[in-house]
Amino acid sequence: MITHLQDTITLNNGVRMPGFGLGVYKVEDGDVVYQAVNTALETGYRSIDTASYYFNEKGVGQAVKDSRVPRDDIFITSKVWNDQQGYENTLKAFEESLENLQTDYLDLYLIHWPVKGMYKETWRALEKLYKDERVKAIGVSNFHIHHLQHLMDGCEVKPAVDQVEYHPHLTQEELHAFCRREGIQLEAWSPLKRGQLLDEPVLEEIGEKYNKTAAQVILRWDVQNKVITIPKTITDKRIEENADIFDFSLTEDEMKQIQGLNKNDRAGTNPESFD
Repeated sequence: MITHLQDTITLNNGVRMPGFGLGVYKVEDGDVVYQAVNTALETGYRSIDTASYYFNEKGVGQAVKDSRVPRDDIFITSKVWNDQQGYENTLKAFEESLENLQTDYLDLYLIHWPVKGMYKETWRALEKLYKDERVKAIGVSNFHIHHLQHLMDGCEVKPAVDQVEYHPHLTQEELHAFCRREGIQLEAWSPLKRGQLLDEPVLEEIGEKYNKTAAQVILRWDVQNKVITIPKTITDKRIEENADIFDFSLTEDEMKQIQGLNKNDRAGTNPESFD
């Protein structure tokens, strides 16, 4: 169980990944992302999740470089975008990400989406990077069960992580159970459903009991479900508030209540129809 902001979960290859981090999807490069990452690191966050598609790796890299936290203590995730997929293209994209991030290795590198007919070749490139010790762990994002099964058929390195949309309206129970069986760590993007869950009465009611916000209740639910979570925000107050979830615990009944809010409803695109 994650009991502190810097607690880690051990991935299937023995690498320890923080259970809580900062996501920077669509955060403007330059000062905006720099400030958000800087605040997060000063607050005690040790995991930053970016991607080539976010076009802010440079700002993230500069903030990490300028921080008083040693690089080895920071867990950096990036992802290879759809038009960068394929064996050679992925190797090239990885080098570009390293250059932007001003680092000589990544902690986690993910395939951003399961591009049909390409993701197995892309995975082969990730396996090479992993074997060459350029990245500590490799994984995927937005993969359904059948994508994972297809990928694992003949692969040499099993994915360590599957990062997917996950929140009380999309509890992904089948996928979560599959990943547990296979030793793949589930990670939540958009844990707050892009703000759409913040006025959910059940969450507000539970929050009142603990003097917490609906957002904090959701993030606590993630952590207690053993799902790594990376809420995105750029405001200092929210960055601190999101991390303030380690001084209370949800009861089994409250966990079930939140699970019961599931509608299989997405804020983002379904990987089946992603073009």
